[in-house]
Amino acid sequence: MNIVGKITGIKYKILLAEELKELNLTDFNINESPSACSILDGNHIFAISKWVSPKRTRSYPFERVFNTLHFSKKITVIPAVKDEGAQGDRDFIQWDTVSLMSLLDVFVIFAYYDKAEKKGKKISNQQFNNEYVISKIKKIEQYHSSALHWNLNELNTNLHNILDKAKTSYENIELSTGIKLHNLNGLDNFKEKIGKDISLFMEFSRGKAEKAQLREFVTSQPKESLATVSKAKVTITNYLGGKYFLTVDEILLSEEKVSLIEGKHTKNALLPSKGDIKDGLLKMILYSNLAEVTVNGKELSSEAVLCLTSSKLKGAISSASLENEIAEFLAENKFSALQKRLIETVIAEARQNNFAVKLNFSK
Repeated sequence: MNIVGKITGIKYKILLAEELKELNLTDFNINESPSACSILDGNHIFAISKWVSPKRTRSYPFERVFNTLHFSKKITVIPAVKDEGAQGDRDFIQWDTVSLMSLLDVFVIFAYYDKAEKKGKKISNQQFNNEYVISKIKKIEQYHSSALHWNLNELNTNLHNILDKAKTSYENIELSTGIKLHNLNGLDNFKEKIGKDISLFMEFSRGKAEKAQLREFVTSQPKESLATVSKAKVTITNYLGGKYFLTVDEILLSEEKVSLIEGKHTKNALLPSKGDIKDGLLKMILYSNLAEVTVNGKELSSEAVLCLTSSKLKGAISSASLENEIAEFLAENKFSALQKRLIETVIAEARQNNFAVKLNFSK
């Protein structure tokens, strides 16, 4: 089943916002900073997050970005490439990641690692070149065009330069650690494939994303516990020229409507982790802003649903439940004050942004 939709603009109000630690740019170090924080530089204040891999499925980068979205200016630092050694993974930045950040109005700093430590047959504790990151932060501070404009310009004018810096750094890391890395010619091959034309980068990344979407489509994820396993491919286009090839966990289909359900499950706790929930909420930002949705070519209305399930829950509620029903559910499951506040905030966020959230038992 193929689902296609368009996003012409993002309207979303975040309620589950973290209070970020505030740091001063004068002594800022990206390697020592929290995964998301705010930075003060004179009269400028902005939020910054960092990824530990360019691959979106590693280490919940969406949660980190989500924690910064309530700031007017937000930056995220993403390694253009990460090589863990010939015995580990090597991942490259993808077009759809950049396009998604642009859609969310997030400035991207394409960074590179220049230090690492030996750990077994791999390298670990990789460190960004902090001086380079700070130089880019200062440029973004004075940048008055959109994040989209910045991101496209960086891809056009700077990505090849970053890949060259990464190649040189990894050559040095290989010598200093004695750990064999992937063939560094792979970086040159990546440069050639993406070219200096953004359209080439788009097509190269799109082909890889479609293959990943197809793999996920036939794979049951261990954190998913759903009423059905009817995964469906969702292709989202936007006015930025980006395409996202996603796989929705579950769909419910009627003659007039399709429900796109993102599932988060836990076996050992009453609720999925806050990180899991925020990862799901970022998908809700996309799904709740879909327009012109078609299922196998037929146009339908769509509904975004975040389904939070646990093997330990009793009963069920949703964002459509009455207040007394929610209160009874919270009391029956003996949630802590912190858990109650989390549930109430997620429900309020769903109501505010016209998507549904459901909490119920599942094995």
